[in-house]
Amino acid sequence: MTSLFDPIQLGRITLSNRIAMAPLTRNRSPGAVPNDLNVTYYQQRASAGLLISEGTPISQQGQGYAQVPGLYLPELIDGWKRVTTAVHEAGGRIAAQLWHVGRVSHTSLQPDGGQPVAPSAIRAKSKTFIINDDGTGGFTDTSEPRALSLDEIPGIREDYRRAARSAVDAGFDAVEIHAANGYLIDQFLRSNSNTRTDAYGGSIENRTRFAIEVVDTIVKEIGAERTGIRISPVTPANDVSDPDPQPLFNLLAEKLAAFDLAFIHVIEGATGGPRDNLPFDWAALKTAYHANGGKAVWMVNNSYDRDMAIAAVASGRADMVSFGRLFISNPDLVERLKVDAPLNEPDRATFYGGGAAGYTNYPKLA
Repeated sequence: MTSLFDPIQLGRITLSNRIAMAPLTRNRSPGAVPNDLNVTYYQQRASAGLLISEGTPISQQGQGYAQVPGLYLPELIDGWKRVTTAVHEAGGRIAAQLWHVGRVSHTSLQPDGGQPVAPSAIRAKSKTFIINDDGTGGFTDTSEPRALSLDEIPGIREDYRRAARSAVDAGFDAVEIHAANGYLIDQFLRSNSNTRTDAYGGSIENRTRFAIEVVDTIVKEIGAERTGIRISPVTPANDVSDPDPQPLFNLLAEKLAAFDLAFIHVIEGATGGPRDNLPFDWAALKTAYHANGGKAVWMVNNSYDRDMAIAAVASGRADMVSFGRLFISNPDLVERLKVDAPLNEPDRATFYGGGAAGYTNYPKLA
């Protein structure tokens, strides 16, 4: 029987266990440059089979939250090199989550104070994190976006290509394409955020086009064995929805099967919320992928506890399980899960900004 703690091959790398640290936005990188705190944070959690970085903007236009580390300037790449080196020295593996937020942004974060971009000019009923004039951080309403023109879309694909190459140059073992949680790729997928009438809107075939083009672009640049993708079929995060997500995401899974990707990362239910917020057949999604020849590692996420994770892997329902908030307060989560030790409870006051300097804020495993 396969165990959560067994090694697994993911693309071109071997992972020491089947536990991943999910991406967690931390807002701790002024100027978008990874710093000592980022180095410490990731190195402390390197016992995870795979670390997935916090959302990492592919361009300034792709940035929607203050003080998140990017991958679009030389100094940002150099900052990430320090992180990946520290993780590798600790025996870990790490993937960069490539992020374009689309409409989930604010003019103060955009180039020249411009409008955020989106598939359609529909404002998200959502919040984003900015730095106020007095230097404090806080959440504010997202700004009104403008619709991308057809001739702008190739430029965004190029930004993804450059960011993927920069991630490899920075020492990341893989990349995860962020196609979840109501950000740009997810906005193209959903009917409430995509009202286009061209080749990128309307039918589910058209609405999956941008996602598949981004995957194709990145695979051609760095190889499928270094590429994964994260999706969230039924999350309402950042004001996205679709009246019939099952055929939409089954089709996406079928199309993804054409690429020999390293992993598919699926958020089951509402991100950070209930797992049963909307009806969805998760087994059918996985079947749609495998029935079309897909062989990637199948990673699942959302409110998994130890027993659920062990059962998911043992049954073959999943190959890996990712944990988010529990890794904030338990840098040694793998060992705690292995010996069934008590877990530290996350402190929400440390979720954003400079808090939670690292392991020192939480009791270590005796």
